[in-house]
Amino acid sequence: QVQLVESGGGLVQPGGSLRLSCAASGTIFQFDVMGWYRQAPGKERELVAHVIKGGTTNYADSVKGRFTISRDSAKNTNTVYLQMNSLKPEDTAVYYCNGMNIRGNYWGQGTQVTVSS
Repeated sequence: QVQLVESGGGLVQPGGSLRLSCAASGTIFQFDVMGWYRQAPGKERELVAHVIKGGTTNYADSVKGRFTISRDSAKNTNTVYLQMNSLKPEDTAVYYCNGMNIRGNYWGQGTQVTVSS
């Protein structure tokens, strides 16, 4: 059974930084795309950033220049990171890791990020 486990969330003051990590288990196949989504209370889940196997990245306009997504460079690993800098209160949400390949679309259980003074 494929599982994605996130870590690194927490409470941070505005302007601070956090680094989220996500590691997958239960599969020997590399995901073609890995990404981070977030869902704030009362809002729909939205894409934050994703990275394609070849290294191409894509970011939501609201996080460009502040967040950086990266994948573990080791071959055949399914680990992805999200470095979040200059955090704002509007970044507060549950952040979900996602991995996708021809075999399926997989989600982690989420990690809470709260930006507040």
